[in-house]
Amino acid sequence: QVQLVESGGGLVQAGGSLRLSCTASGRTFNRYAMGWFRQAPGKEREFVSAISWSGDRISYASSVKGRFTISRDNAKTTVYLRMDSLKPEDTAVYYCAAKTTPFDWVLPTTGYDAWGQGTQVTVSS
Repeated sequence: QVQLVESGGGLVQAGGSLRLSCTASGRTFNRYAMGWFRQAPGKEREFVSAISWSGDRISYASSVKGRFTISRDNAKTTVYLRMDSLKPEDTAVYYCAAKTTPFDWVLPTTGYDAWGQGTQVTVSS
């Protein structure tokens, strides 16, 4: 079972930037699609972004497209989420997730079966 550890959250002013990192255990990271999700207080968890195992396919939620950038470094078994032009409505706990079925890109917004513990991102106005 792959284990995921997020880092990089924090408090930032509106308009600022943060970069989240998620490091995975195991030697098959380069076979997994990876995703970022977030959950704000009182709301359901929502999809933010996903990246295929090779990085050649990427998906973003419309609410973050143009402001967030997902990337991965398979040698470091790490996926990143660069967040620019942050808004107060981006405040949430951000979760990293993995699809441990190899080479699965059928529905990049769902089907994740390994999750990190989450990292808090707070954007002040």
